[in-house]
Amino acid sequence: MNKSYRQNQILKLVRARHVSTQEELARALRKIGIPATQVTLSRDIRELGLVKTAEGYAQVEAAETPANPDVGAVAREFLLDVRVAQNLLVLRTQPGNANALAVTLDRADWPEIAGTIAGDDTVLVVAPDAKIAQALRTRFLDFLK
Repeated sequence: MNKSYRQNQILKLVRARHVSTQEELARALRKIGIPATQVTLSRDIRELGLVKTAEGYAQVEAAETPANPDVGAVAREFLLDVRVAQNLLVLRTQPGNANALAVTLDRADWPEIAGTIAGDDTVLVVAPDAKIAQALRTRFLDFLK
């Protein structure tokens, strides 16, 4: 089973029905004989440009995706809390919205962010050091005002 085939099947599934979680997607893929780990699904979702909506995963059209996403707009919509742990920030979102925020941050390419990891309602943001993490916290808290 190659990556291209698996990703095409993922697109067929999310276009054909509401798929709200990675677990649900994994079950649907297993039913058609395609095993996939959570890590693989996360990568496929990112590569396919899928975002989580109220109706489940959906593909964002290239024309709709801005070159520099507006982090502020996405943060104002989804961000609930910001915590710092040394050089790491923990961003809390509403359930199901962490991926949208992480993808927006990754595409925005802020030089002070080394990388992000998203769960269901939490984004881990890696900063180079604690001082930059504190500055990022202030920047994110401004979005909450």
